[in-house]
Amino acid sequence: MRVLKFGGTSVANSDRFEDVAKIALDTASRTQTALVLSAPAKITNLLVALVNQGAQGNSADKEFEQIRAIVEPIITDLGKRHATFDTDKVLAEFNNTMTVIKQRLDGMVLLGVCPEQVMAFVESRGESFSILIMSELLKALGKKVRIINPVEVLVTEGGYMESSVNIELSKAKYAALEDDKEAITLMSGFCGGNSKGELVLLGRNGSDYSAACLAAISQAECCEIWSDVDGVYSCDPRAVEGAVLLKKMSYAEAMELSYFGAKVLHPRTIAPIAQFKIPCLAKNTKNPQGPGTLISEQTDLSVPIKGITDLKNIALINISGPGMKGMVGMAGRLFTAVSRAGVSITLITQSSSEYSISFCIPQSELAKAKRVISSEFRLEFKEGLLNPIEVKEGCAIISVVGDGMRMVRGISGKFFRALAEANVNIRAIAQGSSERSISAVISQKRATEAVAFAHTAFFNSLQRIDIVLIGCGGVGGELLNQIKRQRDHLREKNGLDVRVVGIGNSRHFICDANCIDLDNYKSLLDASDSEPLTPESAEQLIKDLHLINPILVDCTSSEALALKYVDYMQAGYHIVTPSKKANTNSYEYYRQLREASKKHHRKFLYEANVGAGLPVINTLQNQLAAGDSLIEFEGILSGTLSYLFGLVEDGKTLSEATYDAYSKGFTEPNPADDLDGMDVARKLLILARECGLELELSDIDVQGAVPKQFLQGANAQEVLLNIKNADADFTKMVNEAKAEGKVLRYVGSIKNGKCQCKVTPVSADNALYKVRDGENALALTTAYYQPIPLVVRGYGAGTAVTAAGVLSDILRIQNWARED
Repeated sequence: MRVLKFGGTSVANSDRFEDVAKIALDTASRTQTALVLSAPAKITNLLVALVNQGAQGNSADKEFEQIRAIVEPIITDLGKRHATFDTDKVLAEFNNTMTVIKQRLDGMVLLGVCPEQVMAFVESRGESFSILIMSELLKALGKKVRIINPVEVLVTEGGYMESSVNIELSKAKYAALEDDKEAITLMSGFCGGNSKGELVLLGRNGSDYSAACLAAISQAECCEIWSDVDGVYSCDPRAVEGAVLLKKMSYAEAMELSYFGAKVLHPRTIAPIAQFKIPCLAKNTKNPQGPGTLISEQTDLSVPIKGITDLKNIALINISGPGMKGMVGMAGRLFTAVSRAGVSITLITQSSSEYSISFCIPQSELAKAKRVISSEFRLEFKEGLLNPIEVKEGCAIISVVGDGMRMVRGISGKFFRALAEANVNIRAIAQGSSERSISAVISQKRATEAVAFAHTAFFNSLQRIDIVLIGCGGVGGELLNQIKRQRDHLREKNGLDVRVVGIGNSRHFICDANCIDLDNYKSLLDASDSEPLTPESAEQLIKDLHLINPILVDCTSSEALALKYVDYMQAGYHIVTPSKKANTNSYEYYRQLREASKKHHRKFLYEANVGAGLPVINTLQNQLAAGDSLIEFEGILSGTLSYLFGLVEDGKTLSEATYDAYSKGFTEPNPADDLDGMDVARKLLILARECGLELELSDIDVQGAVPKQFLQGANAQEVLLNIKNADADFTKMVNEAKAEGKVLRYVGSIKNGKCQCKVTPVSADNALYKVRDGENALALTTAYYQPIPLVVRGYGAGTAVTAAGVLSDILRIQNWARED
């Protein structure tokens, strides 16, 4: 026999009843079949609400109407579809049951209380509705039906509201039943009978437990649990994208997963099938052809970790004090007292010094636990042998479960590294001697992120990067274009899923956890009524979208945003930016950024600050990390000035060259911002600070390409006219340099701790001699590179090159997150 159990969503309406019937008939064509059914979805909750209303003296008319609104359409719809479905008979039996429920309710109203025996009867009527309807449907489809009463077959021990089944006694009861191998057996779930033959409930997940018990007493070949999901997943697929459907797991793994909060099977359900080694198959009613998940003695060792679970609403209690060490029986007294109070302990850990014992309990039982502990150890607390009870509320237990943990090294290291990457603080750790699970107690507020990070570490071949872009103008817009072009390539070739989950400007912000539509982001942003992003809303965004590896990309020129980088790092974001505002602010803020990066385990990357897309900053940092030291630096750090000076070298006047560059969009909106040398000074300051010089921008000796009086003007056109007044002097400098076999370049230099930017004649043997037409070049003379300097040279201007430098930094975050 195969026992098939169907949950409430599987019998929620007439279509679902048809699906269940088809599955049952298909199974019955191959082997003897039994069905255990739950109540139609929502019915049990309505029955519970009905009982509560009656106990309070109310009529519960609303609940009765809602029950009828769910059940009656199922009956009438099936009657319309099947000519031999006896609608009148089924409706009559349904109405009889509703009348009995109403009589019980009237009794509750009179008494002002509901006895547990009556409560159990009423709350189990939903399952009887399912059996009534399914029985008639199968008969209408031409199949014989055998109905067994769980009250007469499942012998239980315990109270009316939560009992356990005595398998051995129930076996005898089942064996005494008349068998019919041609019929489909039907049994309602959720209830059984006590020694007096009274109806009792089997408690939480009672229908699953009923099916497991029926499988055990009938010695079934398999127990199938059908619901609205394809089987058991590596974590909750509603909370974590990329959850993996597991093909096979052991009873012990399923037990551990269930115990720590996974929606698998309740441990009570697993116990009967595990005891008699009956395989259990979890399948989806809506996808009957799917493989499902097989739970048996065997596991799939090719998947060492079966799941990441989270158990919320937990309180962590810590008992400590000098009286703990060496005092025999303290732990026994503690847990006996808690047990007497009926409090369930979820996790226990003790320090090796014996100074403290920590354990977790459901948050709802905290007051009760504190009361019994205070009573049990009142003398020890009074004498100071024990410290006051320490409680941390709002906790969650995150667990990694799998039989393969015993054979694979580094599981715990990978788990805790994932939590560290998520910036999650661990409050307690526990691992069972079976090495089948390892658990960490954390703040419940970080549970979703913790599960997502841990799941990525163990299951995802794709590494995910979540980008929040602020500023989608020139560089930002080009960055989005590059990401759009490269997404598929990065996914297929690099195993990297790059998602732009947020885009904002100074007025609006839009977001999408699955990646914003990069073809239409401008119209989406214009239509948005959301406020601009703030560090507070950015932190909430991580929680709302379950971001795994969030990066704030600042492509604005906003100093206000740059001064909030520390806040964004604290909120959980890496920072990538081409803006120089942060790194050229005060040295104190420069230092704060590095400290925040270390403290919050976030990266701050800014390769495009100097040389656009050239590998300048990273090259310099690597050299210094390897023990190198700077002796001297010379560089052309402005692509615009590189272009201008190349034209001047070819014979144009400075004003002609400036106008040429301006008309082609190579300069800033005001060319004075290029010619005054401050852009180069900022880049030079960043390089100097990277080399350890504690300088401010005011410490840089900045000599503009032309004197300041020639850069005056209310707008670009006035500046371009004014520059003509500098042509004669500048042409004279060009000719003097040419006479000496040199060319003019605008050079930034660092030497003996001093930084200077100015027009400099350079000779043919200088590395900067041939640098022109928008190129940048940086010549680093170091302890390792001398007398010939290390030169980094390439095109250093334009939005495409700068955006490529930003994207390169973004991709470096992947290397930070990936386990080697």
